[in-house]
Amino acid sequence: MQKVAVIGVEEGVGREVLNLLAENEVKVKDVVALEARSALGNMISYGEDDELDVLSLDGFDFSKVKLAVFATSAEVAKKYIPHALKAGVKVVDASGASSEGGAPMIVCGINEDKLQKGQNLVSVPSSEVSQMLLPLQAVKDYKIKRIVVSTYSATSVYGRPAMDELFNQTRKIFMNDTLADDQNVFHKQIAFNVIPHIGEFIGEETSGEWSFNTETKQVLGGDVKVHANCAIIPAFIGSAQYVNVECDEDVDVADVREKMKKIKGVVVFDKQVDGGYVTLHDVQGENDIYVSRLRQDVSVENGFSFWCVADSQRAAGAKNIINVLHLLAKQN
Repeated sequence: MQKVAVIGVEEGVGREVLNLLAENEVKVKDVVALEARSALGNMISYGEDDELDVLSLDGFDFSKVKLAVFATSAEVAKKYIPHALKAGVKVVDASGASSEGGAPMIVCGINEDKLQKGQNLVSVPSSEVSQMLLPLQAVKDYKIKRIVVSTYSATSVYGRPAMDELFNQTRKIFMNDTLADDQNVFHKQIAFNVIPHIGEFIGEETSGEWSFNTETKQVLGGDVKVHANCAIIPAFIGSAQYVNVECDEDVDVADVREKMKKIKGVVVFDKQVDGGYVTLHDVQGENDIYVSRLRQDVSVENGFSFWCVADSQRAAGAKNIINVLHLLAKQN
């Protein structure tokens, strides 16, 4: 692969992008790690044996790289993506900053045909949206009409401080200690609780729910209707989802199951017995999205539902980014 800069490497999707680059044997000399602000001497591991200096974005010369991944806040991406594009760098934006600016939103396996020759800026949906969409490659021919998704995301969606808050609250509850000093990221106790709130409120829905609507339409097309319910659960890594799909045509669930089994990166483990399904605990560090509980939805015409779990930042977010990077690199 050509030399690539990864912006936002210290946690979340950016960290997993580095992990996958190392596992794909991209040499350390061909990777640059960047943060919006990074202290001199800050380093991060790359693979089992190497380390990368974490450089500051301020003053970075983008002409030194050919590809760039922005796994940062939208604010940082909006400020620095123009510098990368001006230097002739091909950019994958995972921040959401470019999704409304005409850049195609790509999920490899579903709509990579939208990637035009000479395209320098590509956006990708959030990890949770990619996790839902990747198994739906199996039903492209059924013409999806409506999706209702309920998501149960781990605290990692808010980064390391949120994971620390879950750990500290859990420890203090067992120690019969007060939680007063450990309720900073979430507005409610997260330990042994479920919080129906991801992102900021936009009217009646949250930004997490809004992104499911807008990003799904950008990938699948504007006619599909989406209703999302997003919650945080007391787990550290991953996302679990119940997905209900309504199609325009008759749905054969047995056919859907066989087609899902053929999707690269999707594993169908679906047995109608106790424990014959996959849970969040089973998928930490895994590269695939796991589907269980696939069944007919008899409450609507032409409907089915399924349960899917993944180490979403890795198996859906970072993995899709790596695939898009390869597509961009081939264009050169």
